[in-house]
Amino acid sequence: MQKVKQFFPCVLSMILVAFLGVAVSVSAQSPELIDDPTGEAAKVKALLEQKMPNAPIRHVTKTSYLGGLYEVLVGNEQIIYTDAKVSYVLVGAIIDMSGTPAAMTNLTENRLRELKRVDISKIPVDYAFKRVKGDGKRVLHLFSDIDCPFCERIEETLRKIDNVTIYTYLLPLEGLHPDAARKSGLIWCAADKAKAWNEYYATKKLPDNKGDCETPIAKIQGLADSFGIHGTPGLIFADGTIVPGAIPGAKLEAELARAAEAQKEKK
Repeated sequence: MQKVKQFFPCVLSMILVAFLGVAVSVSAQSPELIDDPTGEAAKVKALLEQKMPNAPIRHVTKTSYLGGLYEVLVGNEQIIYTDAKVSYVLVGAIIDMSGTPAAMTNLTENRLRELKRVDISKIPVDYAFKRVKGDGKRVLHLFSDIDCPFCERIEETLRKIDNVTIYTYLLPLEGLHPDAARKSGLIWCAADKAKAWNEYYATKKLPDNKGDCETPIAKIQGLADSFGIHGTPGLIFADGTIVPGAIPGAKLEAELARAAEAQKEKK
């Protein structure tokens, strides 16, 4: 735990940036509140904003952990914990070890998934190209950089996945891959975007066009920022759960099944 000094707000912000990395500064947009706390939680939020003026506080709620710590979502990426007076801040995961070793649960990770969940109905699918495999009943929204090696890995995994509709959003990370934006433009301007994408990953051959059509790439960047997706691949499942990275096939199948079941229960 770290002691919070009221007269060192700037130092505190620097310490939190060191702990939280990109969580408080990377997003191009100021993240919106998930909810507007009331009562004691509202007081905690006000104290946090006073002591951490550069940290976007999106959610505050009281938990049962360690005598009633407050759970705080900072930006899009990080949960921290504090007491009612914001005298201390705990940065790290809370693990439920009340069961057997095999049943240990990362409560912080699970809550972050819940809090970051997005409203699928608000994702503009016209920013994406669509691929349908099998019956296409399951849904995956994929944010991908054409030159990202991890995106190539997820494409290899997706070749073995059936019965899914994949919406792919072109998200070139120009700081890492300077040619990705040009290649993405060529893919988007192809007559058959999905075919051009699949062919590129199979042969590394780009479609024959000038890449000068209008693309949604800049809008996709803003959309990704608003969801807290700062790297590729970024996966969003049918229930709005965001999962980063090139996850293994077994986990991808499990997430697709879980999200499909969650959607069924909503109906």
